[in-house]
Amino acid sequence: MDGTDTEQMLASKWDLPFALFAMLRVAFGDLPIWAKALVFGLLGSVGVWTAVSWLRGRRGRVR
Repeated sequence: MDGTDTEQMLASKWDLPFALFAMLRVAFGDLPIWAKALVFGLLGSVGVWTAVSWLRGRRGRVR
């Protein structure tokens, strides 16, 4: 063996957010602004709908 252990890897807590940001930048970098707005608007509306339905379900279980 050459002395490098590939089973252990040091990673910081910022590696995943950095990788996700880089992936999004590459995926949406060449799109026109209207397409970016459409995609992010759809994702945002799904996020809001999910949060509202979760809160309604949580409120319904308490009563």
